[in-house]
Amino acid sequence: MNQLTRRQLRTELMNQLYQYDLYKSEGFPFIPTFEDETMEAMYHSLMEVIKDIDDIIEKHLFDYSLYRLNYVDRAIIRLATYELKYTKTEKQIIINEAVELTKMYSNLDDEKQHKFTNRLLDNIAKTIKG
Repeated sequence: MNQLTRRQLRTELMNQLYQYDLYKSEGFPFIPTFEDETMEAMYHSLMEVIKDIDDIIEKHLFDYSLYRLNYVDRAIIRLATYELKYTKTEKQIIINEAVELTKMYSNLDDEKQHKFTNRLLDNIAKTIKG
């Protein structure tokens, strides 16, 4: 099997997190499927600390809550926050990738969502990585 690029890995993980939230909101169990061992390991690692990730995100949202975000944005921000906190990847790479995913999958015509994601993740990165 071919190795996934980092962008493909992030896109697939975003999709798994999106489905997790969607299934959970409907009261159904979510059983993820994976194309790649790295993706599976990262997903399970993220799910072990999802409460901590959500707490970090909530602390950085002003007059807003995590569950007001749509499923796609929440998945992107959760993944990026996980990477900021638990990986050695450069914060600018993580934030840029999250902004690109937002532009591809969530941005409305007004371009406000990717700016929101960028600002939120930048604030999170400052408190996590100093």
